[in-house]
Amino acid sequence: MLAIIQARMSSKRLPGKVLMKIQGKTMLERVVERVSESKNVTKVIVATSKNSEDLPLRKLCFKKNIKYYAGNLNNVADRFYKIIKKFHSKAFIRISADSPLIDPCLIDNCLVKFNNNSFDIVTNVYPRTYPIGQSVEIIKSSVFKNNLSKMKKEIHLEHITKFFYENKKSFKINNIKNKKNYSKFNMSINTLKDINKVRNIYKQIPHSYIKKIGWKEIINNYYEKKKSKKN
Repeated sequence: MLAIIQARMSSKRLPGKVLMKIQGKTMLERVVERVSESKNVTKVIVATSKNSEDLPLRKLCFKKNIKYYAGNLNNVADRFYKIIKKFHSKAFIRISADSPLIDPCLIDNCLVKFNNNSFDIVTNVYPRTYPIGQSVEIIKSSVFKNNLSKMKKEIHLEHITKFFYENKKSFKINNIKNKKNYSKFNMSINTLKDINKVRNIYKQIPHSYIKKIGWKEIINNYYEKKKSKKN
C-alpha cells in the first residue's frame, strides 16, 4: 500500500515545522519512520511543492533517500493525483507531516478494514474519536481520480478528503471509531508548545521503542498520568 505524507514549509501557525528537530531527527523523518513501521505500507512518498520555500524540504528528502514528489503548492489534490498515477497505486493512505506520533498499528488496523471490504474510503476522522495527530485516511485511487474534476473549490484542492465527506451519500465511507472518545487530545504539531511537548515525550521513550510505541500507550503514560499529578 502506498502512503503519501503531505508536507510543506509554509505552515501559517508554525512555519518550517516539518524540519524542526525531535531528538536528533526532523519531524518529517519521524513521521516517515513511524509510517514505514506499518506492516502493510510498501512505499512512502512525501508530497511537497516545487516552490523555493520548500527547497530545504526537498534537499532533506534527497539527502535522506526519502522518495518525494514536488508539485503545485496550492493544488494538493493534483500532487496526490500525479503520485498515484506514477506508481499505479490502486489505493493510497493520506498522512499529515505534522503527526510525529502517528501509530503504525493504527494504520494497519485501518488497512485491514479497507482490504477486507469494498469501501471507497476508510477513515478515522469522520467523526473523530482518535487524538488529533492520529488521522488515517485510505482512499481508493479510482474514486479519487474519477472525482478530481469535481474538486474545484480551493478548500477541496487543499483538503483532499473534504469533498468526499461533503458528498458522503455518493461514496462508501467507513469510519473507524474508538470505544472511548480521545478527540480532545492533541498529538499533532501546530505550535512551539506542541513540539516541545512531543520532544519531551520522545526523551522519555526508550530509543529502541520510539518507532513502534502506540498512541494509547503514549496517552496513558505521558498525557493522562501527567494530568493526574496536577490534580
